Amino acid sequence: MHVVGTAGHVDHGKSSLVRALTGTDPDRWLEERLRGMTLDLGFAHLRFPDGVEAGIVDVPGHERFLHNMLAGAAGMEVLLLAIAANEGPRPQTFEHLQILQYLNVRATIVAVTKIDLLEPGDRAFALESIADALRGTLAEGARLLPVSTVTGEGLDDLKAALHEALRGLPPRAVDAPVYLPVDRAFALPGFGTVVTGTLMQGRVATGARLRVSPPGSDVRVRGLQVFGEARESADGGTRLALNLPGVDVAEVARGAVVASVEIEASDAFAVEFTALPAALAMLRRRMPVRAYIGSAELLGRLVFARTPVEARPVAATLLLRAPVVAPVGSTFVVRRLSPKDILGGGTLGSPAVTAEGGAAGEGSPETQRVAAALAEAGIAGATAERIAAKANVRADLAAGALEALAAEGRALRVARPDGFVDAAAADALLARVEAALLASESEKPWLMGLTLIGLSRALSQSETSLARLLFAFAEDGRLAHRHGYFSTPGFAPRLTKEQRAFFDARLVVDPAAPNVPLPFDAIVADIGTARSEGLSQALDMLLAGGALVRVGDALYRRSQMTRIRADLENALKLRGTLTMAEFRDLIGTSRKYAVPLLEWFDAAGVTLRNGDVRVLRQTAKV
Repeated sequence: MHVVGTAGHVDHGKSSLVRALTGTDPDRWLEERLRGMTLDLGFAHLRFPDGVEAGIVDVPGHERFLHNMLAGAAGMEVLLLAIAANEGPRPQTFEHLQILQYLNVRATIVAVTKIDLLEPGDRAFALESIADALRGTLAEGARLLPVSTVTGEGLDDLKAALHEALRGLPPRAVDAPVYLPVDRAFALPGFGTVVTGTLMQGRVATGARLRVSPPGSDVRVRGLQVFGEARESADGGTRLALNLPGVDVAEVARGAVVASVEIEASDAFAVEFTALPAALAMLRRRMPVRAYIGSAELLGRLVFARTPVEARPVAATLLLRAPVVAPVGSTFVVRRLSPKDILGGGTLGSPAVTAEGGAAGEGSPETQRVAAALAEAGIAGATAERIAAKANVRADLAAGALEALAAEGRALRVARPDGFVDAAAADALLARVEAALLASESEKPWLMGLTLIGLSRALSQSETSLARLLFAFAEDGRLAHRHGYFSTPGFAPRLTKEQRAFFDARLVVDPAAPNVPLPFDAIVADIGTARSEGLSQALDMLLAGGALVRVGDALYRRSQMTRIRADLENALKLRGTLTMAEFRDLIGTSRKYAVPLLEWFDAAGVTLRNGDVRVLRQTAKV
C-alpha cells in the first residue's frame, strides 16, 4: 500500500474528489460537513480491481489549519493537487507546494476541479494558465486532468492516472525499524488505547513489541487494522490503526511516535537544510523555529555556522525543546514562530551532540528579571506594563524582552486583554486540560467536547484566565474549538453502537420517496421514551454538525440535502429559473416541504427569490 495526499486551496474540491474516488467522506468532523471546509486530517481507502491500493490523506486547505496539514503531509508519496478551474492556483496552493517539496512526494497529479463551471471554449485557456502558474513548483510539468464531481466528467481518467502512479512507486523499506508517527489517539471500551498513523517504514505484526514516545512506554501490539479490516501484519506505506493496551490514552496524542526500540529519541539533530528563497532575509544564525517532524510540531532553534545567503542545502543543527523519535533521513519543515511563515526544510542526520540550547536564564539581566516576573504571574499572565513594574525595568524594555521570550517559545501571547503567560505554566495547564478532554472523549464520545464552563469546573480554574489560554491553544492548533466546545485536535465525535442503532432505525428514508423528510417532533418523542444514554445530546451534536438538517418541522439526512441541492443547482443552471411548483415536482415532494426548503436555500445563500421564481445566487449577482 502507498499514500496519496490531497493538497490545494480551501474550497477547491479536495474532499469532494476523495468522496467521488472512494465513496468515503474524509471529513470526520461534523462541522467540516456543515461548513464544507476541511479543518483536520481525513482518511479514505482507495482500492483497484487488480489489488493496487492506497490510503488517501485529505488535508485542510485553509491557512489557519496549516499545522494540521503538516501533521498528515509527511507520509505522502503521490500528490493529488486540486485546483479549481474557475479560480486557478491560489495562496494555499503554493504554500502547500512549498511544504511538499521538502517531504516524500514522488509523483504529482493535478485535478482541475469544477470544470463544469466553465464553458467549453474557456477550458483550454484555463488549463494553459494553470500550467504556467505551476512552473517552478513541485507540480511543474504534472499531468492536468479536468474533472467534475457534480457531472462525473474526468473521474475515470483521474482514477487511471492514480493507478498508474501507484504502480510505479517503489516499495517502502520493510526491513528497516518500525516508524509510525501518530496522528490520532483514542480509547475504545474493552480494547484500550488505539492509535492511527502512516507506517513510514518497517513491518508491524500482531504481537510486536514497540515503544510509544512520549511517554517512552514499551507496548505490545494486540491487534491492527487497515481501514477497518483486521490484519496480522502490514508493511511500510500502510495507513494503520494499532491497538496498544498498557499505555494510557491520556499519555498519547498527535505527534507521538510508535517505533522500534532501536530508534532513540533526541532533542538535537545534525540536519541538511534548504531555505525558501523568500525566507533567506528572515534567517538568523540561531533561528527560533517551529519544526514539523512526522506528525509532531515542536518548538526549537535552527543553528547555522554561517547564516545562509542562497537557497541551497547547508549543514545546520536543529535543537528542540522536547525530544522526538525520528530515524536518520526523515524529512522536516520549519516555520517562524510568529508570524508562521515557512522558512524551508530538509532531512535529519544523526542526533547531534551540542551544548547549545535555550536555558531559562539566558539573556541580559533585564530579560532574566522579566522572565522571572512572568513565571511568578502564573497562568493569569500579565501585560508588559505590569511585568515592567515587577521586574523594575522600563516598559519598552519589558515589551521587547517579552517579544523575544515569545519568539523563543518561552512565553505565550494571550488576548482579551493582550498579555503574556509563562510557557512552562501554560504547558502545565494544557496537560491538565488535555487529560480532562480525553476523559470526556472516552466516556462520552458523542459530545463535541467540553465547554469553557465545563473545563473551568473540572479544573477548578477561573473562567477568565482559562478562557484566554484555551483560545491561545486553539489558535496555535494544540486544541480544537468548534461550536463553543473544546476538544483534542484529533478527536471526532461519534455515536455509540446503541445510539447509532436508534437513529438508523428511526431515520429510514423511503426509497420510493427519497427526498421526503421525517417529522422532527416524532424523533424527539422517541428519544424521550428510549433508554439509551445521551440520545438527546447526540441529536444536538448531529444537528450542530450538519449530519442531520432541520428545516421547519422536518428533519433531513445530510445525504438528502446534498442530493436536493445538487438537483436544484443543476436545474437552475439548465433553466435559469424555477417556480416553487417546478421545484416541488423536481424533488418529488409536496408544497408542505418544498416551500420551507426553498426558504432554507435562500437563507443559505444558494438561491435568490425574484418574484415567483428562484435563481442561483451567483447568477443573480452577475
